[in-house]
Formats: sequence, C-alpha cells, structure tokens
Amino acid sequence: MKAEDLLEIIKSRRSIRRYKSLPVEEEKLRLILEAARWAPSAGNLQPWHFLIVRDKRLREMLAEAAYGQTWMVEAPVHIVVLADPERSGYRYGDRGRALYCIQDTALAIQNIMLMAHALGLGTCFVGAFDERSVSKILCIPKGLRPVAIITIGYPAESPEPRPRRPLDDIVSRESFC
Repeated sequence: MKAEDLLEIIKSRRSIRRYKSLPVEEEKLRLILEAARWAPSAGNLQPWHFLIVRDKRLREMLAEAAYGQTWMVEAPVHIVVLADPERSGYRYGDRGRALYCIQDTALAIQNIMLMAHALGLGTCFVGAFDERSVSKILCIPKGLRPVAIITIGYPAESPEPRPRRPLDDIVSRESFC
C-alpha cells in the first residue's frame, strides 16, 4: 500500500449517523476486530475488551444511556470498547490505570474505524454516555470500564468533509521556549 492510499482512507472516513438496514457480515466484523487487536499498547499489555452488541433492544437501551441519541439504533452493530485499568496498572501504577489504558483503547478504536471504512462500512464514535448505565445494561464485569460505543453499519449518508485546522496552527518545532 502506498502512503497516499492510507492518507486517502484516513481523509475520507466520516462519522456516520444514518445506516441502511443491512446486516454486517461476520467476516467483515472479524477483520475489524483483528485490526483492533493489532493496535499498539503500552508494554504490549493490550488492556481492552470488545463487546459486540447486535440485539435491537440492547441497542435501544444503549442509545438511551447515551443521553437519548436515538440515531444509534439504526446501526446494526455496536462495539462497546472496554478498558481494563488494572491490566495497565499492575505494571504502570496510577498512570497506567488513569491514562495508558484509555490511550491504548483509543488506538484500537481508530483501527476499528479505519478498517470498517476500508471495508465499505460506516462508523461513529460515541463517547457521551452514562458509564454506570452502560455497565448495568450489558452486565459488564467489575473492573472493566466502557470507554466508547462504536456504531457500525452500511452508511445511508455521505457527509461532506469537516474543516481541519491548518498544520501551522497545530504544529510546533522543538519546544515552546
């Protein structure tokens, strides 16, 4: 793959909030999860777990726990990305529990979203939700923390690209001194 091809995949990915009522094939879901599994993580601890939700009633409950984001229900698959803070904490202490496990799951989430896009699927990162409610709805074991809900399905919309800040506004060289 050429770098330009990867950049085009990155630049053409969009947050999708309208989905076709088509199922997501198991083989595509497996490839998405395989991409997530290969994300880098601090100390290669891989402090993540991926909970696949297809059941419509559970998706409705998750949408309610996400402060009424009812559009989520249209997506036939939700991947609830869970962090295992103690998996990172046993080696890295408080910083591992509070930061590294979140950073690591974020890297896995990016892989999920890019692979889904490369497979012709749409995704949306949902981070606004009541963590306790999601844990209760899905009977998430104590010690695992829901970090995000990723909606996945075939897109029923093609949003235009959102503006990006110029590189000169976001890049500095060497230091701020």
